[in-house]
Amino acid sequence: MNTFLELALSGVQQLVPYVPGKPVDELQRELGLTEVVKLASNENPLGTGSKVIEAIKNTLPELTRYPDGSGFALKAALAEKLAVSPEQITLGNGSSEILELVMRTFVAPEHEVVFSQHAFALYPILTQAVGAKAKIAPARNYGHDLAAMRALISDKTRVVFVANPNNPTGTLLARDELEQFVAALPAHVLCVLDEAYYEFVDPAVRTESLAWPQRYPNLIIARTFSKAYGLAGLRIGYGISTVDIADLLNRVRQPFNSNMLALAAAEAALGDADYLQQTLAVNNTGMAQLIAAFKALNLDWIPSSGNFVSVDLKQNALPVYQALLQKGVIVRPVANYEMPNHLRISIGTQRENQVFIKALQEVLSGV
Repeated sequence: MNTFLELALSGVQQLVPYVPGKPVDELQRELGLTEVVKLASNENPLGTGSKVIEAIKNTLPELTRYPDGSGFALKAALAEKLAVSPEQITLGNGSSEILELVMRTFVAPEHEVVFSQHAFALYPILTQAVGAKAKIAPARNYGHDLAAMRALISDKTRVVFVANPNNPTGTLLARDELEQFVAALPAHVLCVLDEAYYEFVDPAVRTESLAWPQRYPNLIIARTFSKAYGLAGLRIGYGISTVDIADLLNRVRQPFNSNMLALAAAEAALGDADYLQQTLAVNNTGMAQLIAAFKALNLDWIPSSGNFVSVDLKQNALPVYQALLQKGVIVRPVANYEMPNHLRISIGTQRENQVFIKALQEVLSGV
């Protein structure tokens, strides 16, 4: 009799599941710790905004009802804020579902998918799941080498993933270089511009890409409320594309994929400018705090435009990661991104950052 593994699709058989950051309660159970600082999953350290909490409270009595399957109110709020048409918007269970919808809609086993070394781990997972072939371009200074990516494009290429800023390295592409890359893509190649960390980018160098789908109809932009807006636990994101592409994605999208609380919370978060500004201020201060510590420890880091920074420990990072766990600090090892000497550190509050810095100092000095 066949095993269930043999019954699975060939691409699924060899998949290794995505491993999220270690949960706080798991480490507390394992080590009996009363206090744990988690700087592993690029979460917003401020906690849930007051406007979001109020919106959730107001929505709770309606939980016996299905949510608005079209997400009308959130789409209207996004359209107004982003100066796009509601018909260009696809809502997702996090921006990761937008990426999955693209793959399920456009990619078959005979196709190829291009992305960069050190790019988001979901890209190879989604590619393998649909049975397509991954073409991975070597990175340049831990970031995307767009020329190398362009050289991999063939008649079989259907999707190119570009993360800007990139996760886990935080590298940022120049807007002119990125637009030239998108403009030169063949018509049969869809470009997914993954902007999960868009809000953290310095406005002086930020790529204002939302108008691009009108010029480059094979472009899809994916963004999320998980990071800067602090809604990681509710899983809500969105895609911006041409109306034609959005129509196709919405044909594949499951009914009610965005739950009622997520829709209400995202709409409230979108209108909470004070929370967003506080988030960015905390991130900028925390980034400077960590960089100063790395300098003092004579460690190199990858300049980051996100809410995290990857530091080069100049040694295998796994023992350091494990030693930090013993001290109640959770960060992210990134050996699975071919960066075995690096740890990725999410920016926390000033106090959380200091707890990490002290723990790292002790681990590196053998205390």
